[in-house]
Amino acid sequence: MESYRTFINKDVDFGASDAKIIKTDSVVTAPWVRWKCRYGCDGYNSSLCCPPSTPVHRETRELLDSYKVALLLHLAGNIKRSADLTEIAVTLERDLFLAGYYKAFAMGAGPCGLCPVCSMGECRYPEKARPSMESCGIDVFSTARNNGYTIEVVKDYSDKMNRFGLVLIE
Repeated sequence: MESYRTFINKDVDFGASDAKIIKTDSVVTAPWVRWKCRYGCDGYNSSLCCPPSTPVHRETRELLDSYKVALLLHLAGNIKRSADLTEIAVTLERDLFLAGYYKAFAMGAGPCGLCPVCSMGECRYPEKARPSMESCGIDVFSTARNNGYTIEVVKDYSDKMNRFGLVLIE
């Protein structure tokens, strides 16, 4: 099987700022995260990749605990959309699977952008659609900080935005 380093390089080739291999026990889950989605995000209940259709933090913790490592993807700056990072994560998930990492699973950033309006029934793009880290109860700020990244609340459009995605590997 190809080494993890190969996939870090692919991540950057696909347009991410950088990536690193992390231990899944450094990923923080918490119940408050989905509450922020529910009371604060206009995308709540607008797609199958957003709450309440996504797993709660306990289910996500259980999933994370069945892996040892993950690839934490980072996209810095205000140029690209969150959907771009999700597309990168899904592409890496497929590449990892084809390289023999059969358990590979991706989580993106932000709401799904594949359809103008979600069917809310059967997904039209199940091979491309993935929930965001935050929609599954992952505290992205704590997870990023646990793994050496600086991330702050964006206060206006001139602030640098940092987005993160995750690909579970084993």
